[in-house]
Amino acid sequence: MLNDLHVISGLPRSGSTLLCALLRQNPRFTASMTSPVAMLCGALHHKMCDSEFSVFFDDAKRAGMLRGVFDNYYASSGPEQVVFDTNRTWTARLPLLSELYPRSRVICCVRDVAWIIDSMELMLAKNPLQLSRIFKFQPGASVYARADTLMNPDSGLIGLAWSNLREAWFSNLARRLIVVPYEHLAREPDRTAKRLYEALGQPAFVHDFDNVIYDEPDYDALLGMPGLHTVKQKVAYRDRAPGIPPDLFARVSSANFWRKPELNPRGVTII
Repeated sequence: MLNDLHVISGLPRSGSTLLCALLRQNPRFTASMTSPVAMLCGALHHKMCDSEFSVFFDDAKRAGMLRGVFDNYYASSGPEQVVFDTNRTWTARLPLLSELYPRSRVICCVRDVAWIIDSMELMLAKNPLQLSRIFKFQPGASVYARADTLMNPDSGLIGLAWSNLREAWFSNLARRLIVVPYEHLAREPDRTAKRLYEALGQPAFVHDFDNVIYDEPDYDALLGMPGLHTVKQKVAYRDRAPGIPPDLFARVSSANFWRKPELNPRGVTII
């Protein structure tokens, strides 16, 4: 049974895989990139509420079944382990997560939205002979059309995650959020890690920021974007010029609401 659970969510291409790679260095922590736990919980929750058998479930039984998904998926982790489950939909499930694991925190990785789109375009350019599942394997669209697809609030890789994060940010449960900007993690990994440990109430741990290893080649191949989740060995911020058109870059940069103090009425923790 899990005794200590937190989740990693937020925006894509914003450092969640790097954060997991760092957390895995701590032998007390269990962490990896996107897991299917949130999807499994969603499917099971639906079946327990909307089927001919729904009358056999009360709230206590639903909660026990849903916790069972976590317990069984992470059965190889001992009770002393701190588990970090990663999925961008957790920000849309704060009330459920709060009910199941009252002490859990939601670590939200964020990044300038324009740079997220730019990063996606860079990955596409690195794999010109691949077609991406993210864009439904469709060839020939322009960068503007791809950006619109990514920013769709109902189904887009960025837009849906952004909408979920914004919902959580302004909710009554916003105190559960710990926001980790990509720039902070990449430029100041030691300071950022220390502040994260403090926010989680965990004892300090000395990380090796020059030897970070993580890769998911099979998952990336399935997406048609090899290298998407490959973490570079040394944690560092790499300055470069954007590759997307400047008008597109300027248009989507306005989506970075977490940078505006006047839009943080709940006092969300930003490290």
